[in-house]
Amino acid sequence: MPVPRYWRYQDQRYNLAGSRCTVCGTVYFPQRPLCPKCHRKSLGKMERVTLSGEGRIISYTVVHDPLSDYEHLSPYIMALIETPEGATLLGQIVDAEPDEVEIGKEVEMVFRKLREEGKSGTIQYGYKFRLKG
Repeated sequence: MPVPRYWRYQDQRYNLAGSRCTVCGTVYFPQRPLCPKCHRKSLGKMERVTLSGEGRIISYTVVHDPLSDYEHLSPYIMALIETPEGATLLGQIVDAEPDEVEIGKEVEMVFRKLREEGKSGTIQYGYKFRLKG
């Protein structure tokens, strides 16, 4: 992802900024301008919410055949995380072996290097998750 585009998403990557529909209360990540449940009723009624960075694994997979930028990480674990706020997000599980990961395990967000961009080697950071405890 080019640096300017990455910069536009820094609120989501660094602060886990999501949105909550003030009509039905559903929380989304990343932020949305409109609630998929309430549709036009939610227009102008979405509020910013910062997720806690905690959650539990509801599904996961081990990636053995990654995209070219991520070959050095293979194999790595990607998981669907359900947060206490109600949002579901996708994140990489770090500092764990695949046999340590289970559905229902608690996780916490950590900041880690995502990649290096271009010849200048601009480092892009973002959220990943590790097992709690």
